[in-house]
Amino acid sequence: MDDDDRTEKIRQRAYEIFQREGGILGHHDRHWQQAEMEIDREAALPLTAGDALPETREIDSADVLTVEALAMRTGISGDEAQALLDRLGNDRAAIEQAARSLKAKRGVG
Repeated sequence: MDDDDRTEKIRQRAYEIFQREGGILGHHDRHWQQAEMEIDREAALPLTAGDALPETREIDSADVLTVEALAMRTGISGDEAQALLDRLGNDRAAIEQAARSLKAKRGVG
């Protein structure tokens, strides 16, 4: 990915984050930094046949972003975030609570 392509992907992702968070102005730097980190991580991820959705063969980047976002937001590892999502499915409240508990246990121990 060349610099122009990377910058455009970051710009698009930052705008998506801005929209997702309600379009509130004043957080451009944070949106840009989050987008930059997400795009760079996605570029570094090895793609395998298992990463593609069977019906479309397209990469399911939403799952990657959900895991990364959970890990960043709660301070747990990506592996821990993936395990919680696998175990708890779409129950957002249970996932957030379990992630906070994991971080708290690790901080105490």
